[in-house]
Amino acid sequence: MASLDTFGAKSELRVQDASYEIFTIDKVQGHERLPYSLKVLLENLLRTEDGANITADHIRALGGWDATADPSVEIQFTPARVLMQDFTGVPCVVDLATMREAVRDLGGDPAKVNPLAPAELVIDHSVIADLFGREDAFARNVELEYQRNHERYQFLRWGQSAFNEFKVVPPGTGIVHQVNIEYLARSIMARDGQAYPDTVVGTDSHTTMVNGLGVLGWGVGGIEAEAAMLGQPVSMLIPRVVGFKLSGSMPAGTTATDLVLTITEMLREHGVVGKFVEFYGPGVSAVPLANRATIGNMSPEYGSTVAIFPIDPETIKYLQLTGRSEEQVALVEAYAKRQGLWLDPDAEPDYSEKLELDLSTIVPSLAGPKRPQDRVPLHAAKPMFRDALTGYVDDNGPADEASEESFPASDSPANHTDSPADKPHALDSAANGADGRVSKPTRVTDENGTEFELDHGAVVIAAITSCTNTSNPQVMIGAALLARNAVERGLARKPWVKTTLAPGSKVVMDYYERAGLTPYLDKLGFNLVGYGCTTCIGNSGPLPEAISAAVNESDLTAVSVLSGNRNFEGRINPDVKMNYLASPPLVVAYALAGSMDIDITTEPLGTGADGKPVYLSEIWPSAKEIDDVIAAAIGATGFNAAYSDVFAGDEQWRSLPTPTGDTFAWDGESTYVRKPPYFDGMAAEPEPVRDISGARVLAKLGDSVTTDHISPAGAIKPDSPAGQYLAGHGVARHEFNSYGSRRGNHEVMIRGTFANIRLRNQLVPGVEGGYTVNHLTGEQASIYDASMAYQEAGVPLVILAGKEYGSGSSRDWAAKGTMLLGVRAVLAESYERIHRSNLIGMGVLPLQFPAKASAESLGLTGGETFSITGVTGLNDGDIPATVTVRTDTGVEFDADLRIDTPGEADYYRHGGILQYVLRKMLAG
Repeated sequence: MASLDTFGAKSELRVQDASYEIFTIDKVQGHERLPYSLKVLLENLLRTEDGANITADHIRALGGWDATADPSVEIQFTPARVLMQDFTGVPCVVDLATMREAVRDLGGDPAKVNPLAPAELVIDHSVIADLFGREDAFARNVELEYQRNHERYQFLRWGQSAFNEFKVVPPGTGIVHQVNIEYLARSIMARDGQAYPDTVVGTDSHTTMVNGLGVLGWGVGGIEAEAAMLGQPVSMLIPRVVGFKLSGSMPAGTTATDLVLTITEMLREHGVVGKFVEFYGPGVSAVPLANRATIGNMSPEYGSTVAIFPIDPETIKYLQLTGRSEEQVALVEAYAKRQGLWLDPDAEPDYSEKLELDLSTIVPSLAGPKRPQDRVPLHAAKPMFRDALTGYVDDNGPADEASEESFPASDSPANHTDSPADKPHALDSAANGADGRVSKPTRVTDENGTEFELDHGAVVIAAITSCTNTSNPQVMIGAALLARNAVERGLARKPWVKTTLAPGSKVVMDYYERAGLTPYLDKLGFNLVGYGCTTCIGNSGPLPEAISAAVNESDLTAVSVLSGNRNFEGRINPDVKMNYLASPPLVVAYALAGSMDIDITTEPLGTGADGKPVYLSEIWPSAKEIDDVIAAAIGATGFNAAYSDVFAGDEQWRSLPTPTGDTFAWDGESTYVRKPPYFDGMAAEPEPVRDISGARVLAKLGDSVTTDHISPAGAIKPDSPAGQYLAGHGVARHEFNSYGSRRGNHEVMIRGTFANIRLRNQLVPGVEGGYTVNHLTGEQASIYDASMAYQEAGVPLVILAGKEYGSGSSRDWAAKGTMLLGVRAVLAESYERIHRSNLIGMGVLPLQFPAKASAESLGLTGGETFSITGVTGLNDGDIPATVTVRTDTGVEFDADLRIDTPGEADYYRHGGILQYVLRKMLAG
């Protein structure tokens, strides 16, 4: 669509032999003082101005942005492209396929349902680290992946052929966010004769990784991404922008992970939920592109919408390194300089708030045991682990008499006659009494006949995994060099540690091979297990049977250490209670130590071949060693080879039978891909919005309930409603696969919603997992079974929650499952941005308690019957500020209606964003 160009911004940019139409932001008053990210939005509005959704007033409002004001002006942002991973992407394609049938049923042409913006899906969430520590681990895990997921993969191959502007990156290529920065991201788009900033929305919250390349983008729910694919702009308020000034440079021995964990801690403490974060200042030039991507990746962990770096010489250097064409690189530099998007290290744009960090103050760190923002300085990891452990063992009963005071602040190596690294779990009763450690030593004999002792704090998973760090050559080469140094000193991983290596792209293994480092990682058990997210998303695979049995029978608090971005409770592995985020080199170090109950900065990791203790400082590679390997082993040739024919896939992918036709032929027996009910009985016009009466509480939840608690994730337990459904459909237990792999089947997903093993529903105190009270009978039941009973009786449902409800990944099923369970409204103290938006997108009403009020302060127990009135005010075209909540026990208050923009109100009036888009498509 052509822009109205009210401001006369249309111009021409010539780069080498090419000419592009551009829209220059210098035509708008106030542009020069705007932060980088808002300049990108300003160009977006100029180019898409249509006089209706995007008007000259919107453009003036952005040019006149008041940095100090609370967000109040709604704009419509049109992303240049959409990015998906397969867990969240499969439901998107399922919904598009279902929309084609709905359009056909209402008299339209199904073939017209196509993405209007480039949409790319990377299959990276399906590989599970079943096998590890052996040469054939990668090949066998990929084989198992295809066996488990062939129905889904056939469906995606149909989608790639059926839909225009939709491409699929096949399995075994890399992690979506790394593939994005290494290949898919354009930095500056060149399309239909125009040049404009590359912008993106993605179905994974870590889409923000691409912010490191200067690309404005963030995670949205799958339903919002589908609407963007179908040409709908993203409704948003002009945000507050936090300027984060960097100075100095990082000291030797620190990594990108240490930097990002420090930034995460700072920004969580400051409060940046719903805000843009933008890095500026003289220290930006000292941050390599890979480190910038790591910082951008962690944006969801500190809660900001984006965490962006401007384009500068480092960006150009990275584009050249990753094999972008000479023409593309020239366009990026010329366009950025023409539009004022090129970094000026001395500039001080207007910012809503400012923070500053001297990079020289960074120290080695971990984060855990259950939140990314809980940074742990490495030198304090041991005492902080011991302090945290009391909560875990007290919860489970074995050490009720232990107290925080029983743990010393430090534990000198001189106090030990045996090296704690050689015998980290031999915490016998004498040692327990001597130093106050909570101990439950358990003898184990593994499948190889090796005998050892496990205790609380045993590191049973050490995983180099996830997009956060496996994009970063500095830490990946650092891990490999540390492995080399450890092997040369005669160290080995402890036999109870499951060690896995899942790089973000094939390029990593290419430069490992070039540098001759692969054998050392293999020697320590870090064999390649797959190119995918694996451990960070719960695809860690099972622990060896002997380890799992010992952990469960003795109720041990086991630990994982992973180079990921998420360590929430119940996420990594059902046998593991404490999870720590760490850099790849530290993952290797903890695999050698085998326990969190050791200070690896002062105590030996083990005993070398010469009989002498080996300390971390002795095998930690220097910055020069790392840089020398990078210079010798990494170049554009490796990236060009990895991405030369990226959409074609390997022989397994190409040989999959591919269905054809404009509409998909659903298999009624499939347990992976089923037609969802979202459009069943949908009329061409929406019905009026109604108030809610006679509602009961399905769950009463506390603070920081994440989408990991709400959305189905991880393994499917046989005795769960989802497991029972699969068994009833003839699926063998060993073929259950994960919830993520079955996201295309709403019957499985609804049964797994609110079923996280660590969910604490206050309606059933002392019980963990997906259980509630069925108020119709007064009996405890699974949340799914109770929901079905309520729906059969015609009883609407509500959820009560605390602060930061829905934080974490952008999981569309957290909202879809909520709606399919019959929940009409959620009443929380506060929301994370993406989940609140997703609830509206599924027709669920997000309400917020009055300021300083909560379910507890209002005396709500969850046993009440609720009515919610005033919602019908939406029928008048307005958005009521509040609605009235009443209970049968006499509690009454006005709740804030968290429908924040007119666009969101339209979605809710239509029953959801997909229904809104479909009706617009039919009307058009």
